[in-house]
Amino acid sequence: MAGLDSRVKKWWDRKTLPSFATPAAGFEMQRPRSIVNAAAMHIGTGVKLGSGSELKANTRFPGGWMRHPQGEHISQDFQPTITIGDRVTATGALQVVAFKEIVIEDDVMFAANIFVSDGSHGTTTGEVPYKYQGITGIAPIRIGRGSWIGQNAVIMPGVTIGELAVIGANSVVTNDVPPRCVAVGAPARIVKRWDLTAQRWRRVEEQQ
Repeated sequence: MAGLDSRVKKWWDRKTLPSFATPAAGFEMQRPRSIVNAAAMHIGTGVKLGSGSELKANTRFPGGWMRHPQGEHISQDFQPTITIGDRVTATGALQVVAFKEIVIEDDVMFAANIFVSDGSHGTTTGEVPYKYQGITGIAPIRIGRGSWIGQNAVIMPGVTIGELAVIGANSVVTNDVPPRCVAVGAPARIVKRWDLTAQRWRRVEEQQ
């Protein structure tokens, strides 16, 4: 009976998914989950996202929770897209929040509790609560094919992560990371590069 219950649960989870811009064959997103504006999302085949994940293509800000009761907030409209390639996986609690464009290429692997957003809350003044200052610094994000994004990482607006790069746990990525590099820290810095000739990882100090 337990096996049957599991199959029924998976069937119901798929049945209750919204319609995406593309068919999203084999897509699984475990509950609890949150999907906002699925029509702006292009999902590849075989994508698997663990529980607690959120995909949000925000067309306006603020939402209900962030509005000032007297309307003393900045209101904005957006035309976002989220593109997720084939066989992308996430352990759980992946948050992808788009105001413009986020692209995640094929075979990217996310650990748990990762935040990816192409916009930040405004900090124009220190006199007004930041949740009422709108979204600023909006710039597209791209995460390259086959990359591995470690536990608790934060990917900031405007960042491009090259293919087969590794982002260490607890890293905050504020600048581009080239292909086949390991970046760690807050802010993240490159500590290793893959040497195609030697077929091994080299520390950055070895190459200086």
